[in-house]
Amino acid sequence: MQKMFTTQLAGLFKRIFEKEEFNIEDGARLLAQAPVGEGAIFIKGFKEMEGILAEAIDGAEPLKSALRLESVDTLTNADRVLLITRFADDIEAISIGENLIEKNIPFVAIAGENKSEGRSLADLADVFIPTYIVKPLLPTEDGSRVGFPSLMAALYIYFSLKFSIEDILEEYE
Repeated sequence: MQKMFTTQLAGLFKRIFEKEEFNIEDGARLLAQAPVGEGAIFIKGFKEMEGILAEAIDGAEPLKSALRLESVDTLTNADRVLLITRFADDIEAISIGENLIEKNIPFVAIAGENKSEGRSLADLADVFIPTYIVKPLLPTEDGSRVGFPSLMAALYIYFSLKFSIEDILEEYE
């Protein structure tokens, strides 16, 4: 099972790399506007996606200008936001996205794009980057599925954004 999981992950990362290259570049440009100006990059992770915050703020190589999003009310037009959640129809994430839109704060969202009715982060975000994880990756003998690496996919996207942001900031300086 470990070999199948590794193969599936490699395929997932390749799919994200090939299909989301432009969205990642657009997202990095949008987020880089904050440290170039007088703002900060605020990050909000929902549930397991809190792991991205640990990496971005307390990791071995923190993201420059990254802060934990505590409240939309304290943000300014110079700030940018990165929202990360398991699914694009996450009600709490959508609520924050709608508040960001009302305040004219641009934001990037990372989530699995499940095809549900109603509002979606994919429709709200200035840049939406799908994780391509909407169900577990591996079939089991009883017909169920296991292995839902949404955090791993989001971390891959986060690092892709981070590397691009750093390249942009180096060029700017």
